[in-house]
Formats: sequence, C-alpha cells, structure tokens
Amino acid sequence: MEAKPDNEPTQDTMGINTPTVLPAPVLPAPVLSANSASVLPAPVLPAPVLPAPVLPAPVLPAPVLSPPVLPAPVLSPPVLSPGQTPPGQAPQIIWMPQPSTITGCPPGLEYLTQLDQILVHQQVELLETFTPLETENRYHIKNSLGQQVFFAQEESDPLLRQHLRSRRNFTMHVVDNVNQEVMRVVRPSQHCTGLSTVAVEAPPGQPIGHVSARIQVTLLLQYSSFIWLTYRFHLWDSYLEVFDASLQPVLKIRGSCCYCEGPGDIDFRVMTPDESQQVGKISKQWSGHIQEYYTTADNFGINFPMDLDVKVKATLLGALFLMDFMLFEHRPIHNNQVGR
Repeated sequence: MEAKPDNEPTQDTMGINTPTVLPAPVLPAPVLSANSASVLPAPVLPAPVLPAPVLPAPVLPAPVLSPPVLPAPVLSPPVLSPGQTPPGQAPQIIWMPQPSTITGCPPGLEYLTQLDQILVHQQVELLETFTPLETENRYHIKNSLGQQVFFAQEESDPLLRQHLRSRRNFTMHVVDNVNQEVMRVVRPSQHCTGLSTVAVEAPPGQPIGHVSARIQVTLLLQYSSFIWLTYRFHLWDSYLEVFDASLQPVLKIRGSCCYCEGPGDIDFRVMTPDESQQVGKISKQWSGHIQEYYTTADNFGINFPMDLDVKVKATLLGALFLMDFMLFEHRPIHNNQVGR
C-alpha cells in the first residue's frame, strides 16, 4: 500500500474530499548579540486636532453705579434787616444784650439808659378775636432794632375783666430776658376816685412814678362806608399828667382834641408840665386793615430824649399802658361794638 502525501486531500467515507490542515511554520527567534541592543524608534503619532470648545458667554450682573457726590453749593446767607426773620423759619425772639449795672438805676432798667425810642407791640389773642371774651393783654417791648427789651403780662380778675372790660383794674408785670420782674404797673379800681390812674414800681414794691388822666371827656363816633373803610372819630378833651415818686409833675401828655382812628398813625405829644416845650411823642401806629379790623391788638411807639431820667422813661411806659386801655381797648370793628 502506497503512502499518501500529507498535502493531498483525503476522501471521507461519504466520498467528499476535505482539505488537509497543515501545521503553522515555526520560525526561529532572531539571535541578538550582547553588544548590539535593539533600539526601536518611538512611533511619531500626529497630535489629535480637537475642535475648540464653545463656551457660553458669562452672564455678568449689571453694574450698580452710585450717583456722583457733588460738593454742596456754598450759598451766601440773605441780607436781613435787624429783627427780620429768615424766610421759611418761625420768628425768633432776639433779646437786647444785657447792659452792665448802673449806680442809682433801678435793677433791670439799665436797658432804658441806652434807648431814645421804644416800640410796644400788643400780642394778638385768638380767643379774644373770635369770641366775645376779654383776655389778659400781653406786650412785646422792643428797641428800634427789633431786639426785645421787656415782656409785659397783664394780671386781672377774670370776672371783672368781662364786666368792666377796658375800665378794669389790673397789674402789669414787666420782665426782662431772664424772666425776672423788673417793673410793675398797677391800675387800681376806679370806683372810688372816678379817675384813671396807674402807679409804676421798679423794682416791684418801690414806687418811681404815677400817671393820672385829667378831665376825661370822650365821645366816640363810628362811621362805616365799606368793609375796609371803617373809621372811629374821637372827641377827646383830656390829658395825662406824669408825676415822680413824690407826686411832683414832671411831664404832660396831650393829644389832638379830635382824631380819626383810621389808616395812619395817631400822635400824642409829651411836653413839659407848663406845656411850653415838647420833649417826646407817643404814637399809636397803624397795624394794617386785618389787625385793626379783626383784633384789639395795637402797636405803639415812644420817643424821648436819650438823657431823660430812666425812672421817667419807665413811667412813660406805664402811661402808654393806661392810654391803650382808655382809648384803644375797644372791641374789634367787625363786632359792631363800641368800647365800654
């Protein structure tokens, strides 16, 4: 029997020829000498090209800008006249500087030694304006610069004030800028004497002068044409006599025998006792239609020589209070009442 080659196909029992599977050749491993090292070059790989990343735009908060700080403008203060209140501010009381003590001058009256004019402004009382009630009078006493020198406050009996009105007795307390009473004006009851008089004390309890009204014959006529043209006519044949502490006459105050209480000032002359020379003046100043028509508050002015005795100056202030009660303390014109 002949031997078949290894690579010839064989025939199975079914008569189908199948390929012969040859074994894989075995290659000998290369033999390297000890001196020659096998250094293989490192493969050079191309750098991968990556697409640039698309980053979302950052959302930043809106910047908060502070307003610019500008320097405050430097405004020059308005130029005001003495005693004038700046606009937008409540009126402030500016007191006259307190003078030094003077020998022989009653304490607190040193202010008067520096003055030749006094302005007296009666305070408006709303209760008295809108009701028939009579209230206590109050006065601001100032110098010509508008600086307050004294403040006067009436003290009187409430019942007598409503019944007697302008003929009531009173005590007027005059205080300085430290609220110390420096002067007192006392009007006694008229039922006994029938005359209008006041006593002036400085300091309180120490008489320095008296004022008495003489031959008081007053006739008041009222004439109204329009609401703003209402006049009062006075027929006044009286005068006020000013005395010192020992009841010696020192001055006399006399006005016109007939005057019209309308727009304009009303002057009363301050004269020597024999009426040979005028030394001063007391004026009832026109306060405007509103105040004159609706209130009983009045404004006055007193002029006298600078070198006049300070006690006589204070007594003239007491005479002014008496004149206000005698002639001008009537009801407002709009009430259609004549002073009682």
